[in-house]
Amino acid sequence: MSGVTPGRPVRVIGNRGRADRAADTVALRRRADQVSKGAIRAAVLGANDGLVTNLCLILAIAGADGSVSAVRLAGFASLIAGAFSMAAGEWVSVQSQAELSSGLVEQLRGLIVHDPALVLDELTDQLVKDGFGTETAQRASTELPLDEDRFLSFTARTVFGVNPDELGSPAAAAIGSFALFTVGALVPLMPWFFIEGTPAVVVSIALTAVASLSVGGLVSASSGNSPSRGAMRQLFIVILASAITYGIGSLFGTAIA
Repeated sequence: MSGVTPGRPVRVIGNRGRADRAADTVALRRRADQVSKGAIRAAVLGANDGLVTNLCLILAIAGADGSVSAVRLAGFASLIAGAFSMAAGEWVSVQSQAELSSGLVEQLRGLIVHDPALVLDELTDQLVKDGFGTETAQRASTELPLDEDRFLSFTARTVFGVNPDELGSPAAAAIGSFALFTVGALVPLMPWFFIEGTPAVVVSIALTAVASLSVGGLVSASSGNSPSRGAMRQLFIVILASAITYGIGSLFGTAIA
């Protein structure tokens, strides 16, 4: 008998090389660092908002039979306003979250000094909820000295889900949002500096569709999901928004005329 219980899944441990495992570890840590600091989220939001916002604005004006100069002016104004708005919003959001998390860590630091038993109890309870045995959780809670920063860091991460060393970078989020929104907003606007009318509308939609497919595919691939599914989802959003805004522009243009 092999000693394996029938019907029970067997965990297979591979014999990968040490170099491969080290490379995977570095890649995983880099990915976690990017996610925790909000840079990826800010970049994706910036690029997507730039693409969709400016395309919708351009199509609304084009649908209302606006002139080429009106499209250019509105598109460029939208680019500038949107980029600064995104940057400011991301900076305030990440900075506020960092300040709130920092305040929570400082409050925890005070509790460690004034009521360490309470902190140990909370840490033990959380470890038990996470699946550790009671004795193991109690032993793990008391192994790190209370006066060390690593105990504070461990407790903050375990109990509150806050890493004191990775509270996010407001500057990185703001710069990433500004740059990516600008790039995204330029995609549907650029054709209007070279062509006009229906050809410009078609090229704007086509370029935005290609860019959206790329953004959706990259995001899905980086998160471990199907790139094609993410790309098509992003494309559907762009097509739906484009159709609605162009239709609204046409209605308003007809009514105003």
